[in-house]
Amino acid sequence: MTDKKGSIGIFDSGYGGLTVLKEIAAKLPQYDYIYLGDNARAPYGSRSFETVYHYTLQCVKWFFEQGCPLVVLACNTASAKALRTIQQNDLPNIAPDKRVLGIVRPTSEVIGQYTKTNKVGILATSGTVQSQSYVMEIEKFYPEVSVVQEACPLWVPLVESNEYESHGADYFVKKNINNLLHKETNIDTVLLACTHYPLLLKKITEYMPVGIKIISQGEIVANSLADYLLRHPEMETRLNKNGQLSFFTTDSTEDFDIHGEKFFGATVHSKHLDLE
Repeated sequence: MTDKKGSIGIFDSGYGGLTVLKEIAAKLPQYDYIYLGDNARAPYGSRSFETVYHYTLQCVKWFFEQGCPLVVLACNTASAKALRTIQQNDLPNIAPDKRVLGIVRPTSEVIGQYTKTNKVGILATSGTVQSQSYVMEIEKFYPEVSVVQEACPLWVPLVESNEYESHGADYFVKKNINNLLHKETNIDTVLLACTHYPLLLKKITEYMPVGIKIISQGEIVANSLADYLLRHPEMETRLNKNGQLSFFTTDSTEDFDIHGEKFFGATVHSKHLDLE
């Protein structure tokens, strides 16, 4: 095992993971972070399992090349479609001393604490819904909880095209929320199972009935990562602690910096990365 220290890698298909990095950096400001948004190939939500796995593994390998001993997939689709294969099949061969974590499991571990009716709604991309990852993971921790899902295929494009505050977004947000609640009338907790969706929170809150809890993932993932590092001092000691942030995108840095600021809540200066 190397003694060289490195940054924590934070990966997403686009901008959404910045909402997670924002909470992680607030909770654990001492560490160095490298963020990569694969914007040139986003969104991942409608892509096949094989394609998402291929793209995600390529990006994970890039993080390893940058010296990151720990990578967090701050993307529900990548966590749902690629994480398990990478952990079980790839890491033992390419980097047995490194770790890749996702955001489906940490959320599933705590979601049951929010519901009193044991009826939980999931709003997510088509890929995350099709993977059934949340249904399976939540059942492991809370077998008494019933999970109802609704795919929202247009929500990420609305956010990425900066239309999330437009009147056009209202129709789709209202439609998907109504679809979800028609499937189960006793839902009292709804998880936004996509890191883009917090930018739609104002409209989601507007169309969600009063009394239903709306859960975003950033704070949950940040708390989970803090707990992970406490339980794994052998990993924690391998992390740089200079409080530095670096941002990379596979697409236009100008676009990334403009849109990324809205997700991250602070100025973003990115560098371009060509993975092809």
